[in-house]
Amino acid sequence: MNIGPYALANPVFVAPMAGVTDRPFRQLCKKLGAAYAVSEMVTSRRDLWDTLKTSRRANHDGEVEPIAVQIAGTDAQMMADAAAYNIERGAQIIDINMGCPAKKVCNKWAGSALMQDEPLALAIVQAVVAACAPHGVPVTLKMRTGWSADNKNALTLAQAFESAGVQMIAVHGRTREQGYKGLAEYDTIAAVKAALRIPVVAIGDITSPEKARDVLAYTGADGVMIGRAAQGRPWIFREVSHFLATGSHLAPPLVGEVKRLLLDHLLDHYALYGEFSGVRTARKHIGWYVKTLSGGEAFRARMNLLQTCEEQLAAVADFFDELSVHTDRVPAMPAAAGEQHEHQEHQEQDENREKASV
Repeated sequence: MNIGPYALANPVFVAPMAGVTDRPFRQLCKKLGAAYAVSEMVTSRRDLWDTLKTSRRANHDGEVEPIAVQIAGTDAQMMADAAAYNIERGAQIIDINMGCPAKKVCNKWAGSALMQDEPLALAIVQAVVAACAPHGVPVTLKMRTGWSADNKNALTLAQAFESAGVQMIAVHGRTREQGYKGLAEYDTIAAVKAALRIPVVAIGDITSPEKARDVLAYTGADGVMIGRAAQGRPWIFREVSHFLATGSHLAPPLVGEVKRLLLDHLLDHYALYGEFSGVRTARKHIGWYVKTLSGGEAFRARMNLLQTCEEQLAAVADFFDELSVHTDRVPAMPAAAGEQHEHQEHQEQDENREKASV
């Protein structure tokens, strides 16, 4: 599969998540088998480009190519300017956000709210494609099936976006009205794929290798994006890509490997955010790693009280050293358990995304 001139090694990608898919997390997922990762959304508001939040989101130092940046906004010219701004800072692919359902975003008519105004949505796409074309930068787009169950217009919009020059479309199998609740549906994704010539990527409830296989088979999609199922289990990308390629399962990672992965992730995280913010924003990542492990909840409660990088690193190392005494590998997450875990996270993720969004 290609996005413009960029050939991707496999069809398993990281879904963009506000407050999660920063550069350290994207790098980790790529290291563990994800062929493609899109940044957190970067606002199209010029007055916010110099803020610390935006500068961190636009930081691609050392990032494995291709570098894809997602932009969000409601004005065509502002979105075109945002595309140019991010291209100057290293973006090789520009992704348009029409998928985020967070109230903080949709109340400003950005994200999936744009699907309610088809002429504006198309005008934004045309402006962004025009801004990217002179640089040879492909434009992609992430969207939902529609605004509500009674207003599913993904197919109509996808056809218009393809005609406007978008080179890949990712479809989350939920409406904006659903948020992250309920079950994803794949009929709309299948209809979009059948109608388009460009690559189509399926998103929603992909929590296991088997689910990825089944969604690809059902929809005919060219790839899958995995979001929340990668939180605390970033090795899911190599598990899924290996299963799709061979039909066999990889063994769960060794406890020692997970310890090294998390410690390296934390060091990269601190380097980007600094100690004060880094320790606090790392807590959610550590919590995701240990949530399903023996003693994880008690450790998470203690860990959330720590205030320094040194204390946090030592606590994480001690936890995994103790765990390794009792087991060699972290437990595999069965498909059914993965889906249950996914739905248990819905309310927490809705709240976190709204806090972290532009």
